[in-house]
Order: sequence, then C-alpha cells, then structure tokens
Amino acid sequence: MIETTEGDRAFPPALADVARVEFDYDDGEGVDFEPYDTFDSAEETTDWLRHWTGNHRLDGDAYRVFGQDGTGGLAALWCVRPGRPLVEQPVVFLGSEGERGVVAANLSDFLWVLADGLGPLEVVDFEQYEGRPSATLTALAERHATTPRRTTRDIVTTAQAEFPTFSEDIDALCR
Repeated sequence: MIETTEGDRAFPPALADVARVEFDYDDGEGVDFEPYDTFDSAEETTDWLRHWTGNHRLDGDAYRVFGQDGTGGLAALWCVRPGRPLVEQPVVFLGSEGERGVVAANLSDFLWVLADGLGPLEVVDFEQYEGRPSATLTALAERHATTPRRTTRDIVTTAQAEFPTFSEDIDALCR
C-alpha cells in the first residue's frame, strides 16, 4: 500500500532554510509551526506512528517528519511516489488528536503555503486558506520552489484530489 524511497533521509536544502525561520504564533492568529533542522530518526518516527495509530506492527518508513505544531502534531513528507526524490513527495499533517490530511503535492508547493502565512495545522485542522503573507518565506519560496506560485486553496485542493484516500488509508493502519 505505501512504498518508500529506500531510506533516503538527506534533509532538503529548502527545509534547512525553513528551519532557520522563526514562525510567529501571535497568540493563535499566526502560524503554529515549529520546523526541525533534520528529519526525525526512523526509530522516532516508527515509535510515534505506532503510538498514534495503536498499531504496533507498523514502521514509519513512509514518513520523513520535519516539523510540528505546538500540540505535537507532525508535518512530514509522505514517501508514496516510488523512485521519486523527497522533494517530489507530498507533505502531510498528522495531528496530535488524530487530525490528518494532505497539505501539498510536493515540497515546492508547501513552500508557497508557508509564504502565504499558513502552516500544516491551519490548512488541515482549520481549513484556513488565507493567512498573512510573509516576505521572508516568499523570498525563500522564490529561491527554492520549482512550481509556480498559486493560492493555498488551489495547492491544497489539487493535492487532496491527487490523494483522496489518505485519511482512509490512515484509518486502515489503525486496525
């Protein structure tokens, strides 16, 4: 069902740049996102996924966790496209209370979501598509993005249409 990229754990330069940005939570009016400067280890990801789903037979090979929100929900690259580089894998959000969803079809599109002043939690949990654009993150996206700038609504809608069963696939893992 889920295929991986055979252990690729090299942190993409775009994510390294995102990790250097301080996100302003602004008492709930900003972005609730804390980027990491490396991926969580395979062991940490597996441990988290097993506890999150309740299925202790799983491994976390299909996910590269690169950030979290303030409650512990995780942002990850979902390695579902066999043989494709990490930057071409979709970005997903796995919330601390079971929320989950596809945020962007690839890392490039995710950079445009961040540039619009939104994070994974805001997009998935609150279905928020308009934020306060960030000049810093817009410049970062302009440096690294390989896709044209589009609205967050278009990015999320397109990604969710490409992976319409993501939530159901997660439900199946919980059995």
